[in-house]
Amino acid sequence: MRPQKQDYIAYFEHYINLVSESDIISALKNNLQSSLQFFKSIPSNKFDYQYSPHKWTIKEVINHIIDTERVFSYRALCFSRGETQILPGFDENEYANHADLSNVAFEDLVMEFDIVRQATIMQFSHLPSDKLLLKGKSAAGENNVLSLGYMIVGHTQHHINVVKERYLT
Repeated sequence: MRPQKQDYIAYFEHYINLVSESDIISALKNNLQSSLQFFKSIPSNKFDYQYSPHKWTIKEVINHIIDTERVFSYRALCFSRGETQILPGFDENEYANHADLSNVAFEDLVMEFDIVRQATIMQFSHLPSDKLLLKGKSAAGENNVLSLGYMIVGHTQHHINVVKERYLT
């Protein structure tokens, strides 16, 4: 089952379209494996590289992926449990500005990504299909639980594509 256009706000369509699988658990697992393989292939001299001034380092990009997955997973949890309040948005640049990665090893970020994704997989694997279709609202708009899972995968793939195109060429 894939999300339909009415299940998410248009802003996230690009991320959802980056996911080829028609099963959220397969998508999460496949993306985990390909992401870990990619992260482990990055040369150590690129960990703190910025392709342009004021752009994130690769470590900051991975931290951003982790932060976003946590936020989207939390939204999915809330919506699957029937939350009716509008959830707050988050400013990715402020989150990045407040994340001090100076003493965080690249390998630890990769391990954290793995752990967070494993938790996301468990969360989604426990949801029956009727819960995946529940909708909720955040500051960005209304999305259903399933679309949030696809956003997690597509968002990760989007940033991996950016790293490949702008950081490793």
